[in-house]
Amino acid sequence: MCCGAVALLGAGFALSGCAGMSETIAPAFADPAKYELYDCKQLEAERKSLASRTADLQKLMDKAQTGAGGAVVSELAYRNEYIAVRGQAQLAEDAWRRNRCRESPPEATPAAAPAPEAKPVAKPLAKPAPKSNRAGH
Repeated sequence: MCCGAVALLGAGFALSGCAGMSETIAPAFADPAKYELYDCKQLEAERKSLASRTADLQKLMDKAQTGAGGAVVSELAYRNEYIAVRGQAQLAEDAWRRNRCRESPPEATPAAAPAPEAKPVAKPLAKPAPKSNRAGH
């Protein structure tokens, strides 16, 4: 068991060296022409989606780091996808700048429509007393 732990630890250190390279090779894992025909609205949505996915993967990697053999698990389970998503995000950013896109203004929440004026409710007329069915009383 000792040798297995040493092997995992060694693999973790070896793979962690790849983390520094991920910034330079990230675009190599994405299709450079993917965003060529996207308009600004599509690019904006894609950028938000990629930023969210990158953050999710980073959280998963950070969480994996806390467990036993965390560096190895983090690298093996999430690093490749993280690198690919970062590459896509970089290409989407490049297309965003090339197209001179601007962020959409945040959508204003529509003002609440004024409530219709309450109509006065007519009070029901007093009901006449019920007639007695008994004759003579």
